[in-house]
Amino acid sequence: MIVLASGSASRRAMLEAAGVSFEVVRPQVDEDAAKESLKADGIAARGLADALAELKAVAVSLRMPGRTVIGSDSVMALADGAMLDKPDSRERAAEQLRMMRGGSHRLVSAAVGARDGMPVWRHVDVARLQVRDFSDAFLESYLDAEWPAISGCVGCFRIEGPGVQIFSKLEGSQFTILGMPLMPLLGWLRDIGEMLA
Repeated sequence: MIVLASGSASRRAMLEAAGVSFEVVRPQVDEDAAKESLKADGIAARGLADALAELKAVAVSLRMPGRTVIGSDSVMALADGAMLDKPDSRERAAEQLRMMRGGSHRLVSAAVGARDGMPVWRHVDVARLQVRDFSDAFLESYLDAEWPAISGCVGCFRIEGPGVQIFSKLEGSQFTILGMPLMPLLGWLRDIGEMLA
């Protein structure tokens, strides 16, 4: 049985729906401090998602020797290169959604497999998201319905729910948009015997 180093409901739901046996162990890491340090070093969105996924996987695998641990992370990169964090208030969510409105942005999702404190597999995938030029009235109605549920979501949306309404076009894997490159992960788990081939 693999270990998912994440508290994300979306990632749990993906693995459950795919029939993967796993247990959840939350990583005990200061993700915000790591993120700020990496950003200060000038890391791009792809590298940031990968580094944070590795941080989580390695931290949990150090506590669970001999187990296969999966860490995952997603980064929303705006057209101008800015990277969004999870909103800490409704006001911040509204600000982020206004920044996204009418633009084409990238969502980068990474997964890293670790064993005995070492990364042994990784995959990073990118989806392109075209956000429609929605009205302020829609924005307020959307936040009335979705806040605080979206407080844990990079990009302030749940694609599997009303969040799909903020987009005019999506390119890429829906699993990547949900927060984890599931198909490559399943292939790797079959390759190493954690799932039937």
